[in-house]
Amino acid sequence: MAVVTMRELLDSGVHFGHQTRRWNPKMKRFIFTERNGIYIIDIQQSLALIDSAYEFVKDTVAKGGHILFVGTKKQAHEPIMQQAARVGMPTVTERWLGGMLTNFPTVYKRVQRLKELEALENTNDLLLTKKELLMLRREREKLFKNLDGIRHMTKLPSAIWVVDTKKEHLAVQEAKKLGIPVIAILDTNCDPDEVDYKIPGNDDAIRSIALLTRVITDAIVAGLAARSANVKEEAKSDAPAEVAAGEPMADWEKEIAAVSEPLVETPAPVEGE
Repeated sequence: MAVVTMRELLDSGVHFGHQTRRWNPKMKRFIFTERNGIYIIDIQQSLALIDSAYEFVKDTVAKGGHILFVGTKKQAHEPIMQQAARVGMPTVTERWLGGMLTNFPTVYKRVQRLKELEALENTNDLLLTKKELLMLRREREKLFKNLDGIRHMTKLPSAIWVVDTKKEHLAVQEAKKLGIPVIAILDTNCDPDEVDYKIPGNDDAIRSIALLTRVITDAIVAGLAARSANVKEEAKSDAPAEVAAGEPMADWEKEIAAVSEPLVETPAPVEGE
């Protein structure tokens, strides 16, 4: 079964690029034509590149890897939160903090601080003044807003999924510096040289973002299923499975892997789109 169909791409507006005055010449090879001052993306190429990205994500997760979802623009927030929740993957949807990847040990300490503050808030025997409690609450709220999406990320991700590489240029730069593969939607104003697994498409429309993020999530579901099968095969055989290099499957991963087919429904359009 196809990962996604041409009709789904067209219905979601994946083929609509930016205005012709807002473009990156490096994207020329992915542009089909121009219509009414808008570039039209060649979604025949998008289809082939989606398949490539899907297989990469599937294989990465099957070997025990994890994908970080990144998209801080308003249109990306709900699709990323919904799809990442399906597979328990970490997210950054509020603000990318400098050093989130390149200085991960420090960021991880701040996540632990968040958990500490949450535990303190649930303790009734704190002998603190109202001012001290207020300061702790404000610290917790700030940490929660910026770090809640990565609270379960104990190590660097195997790859990152990015919506709008221009807006998320810091995330892309940090990933490239560390050799972490970048999978991303490339609108006509983006630089394709920054991305390892390119998906030419509309990174502004909610339906386009939702569809392409769903495809990446479907690949994760398929990868978890393959990983589960590898673990079961390893249990029956003396030969170590390839997934042995990854982490043991968590309970939530086992539940997801039990799903034989990835979900294929396209999320309903968000009100106000």
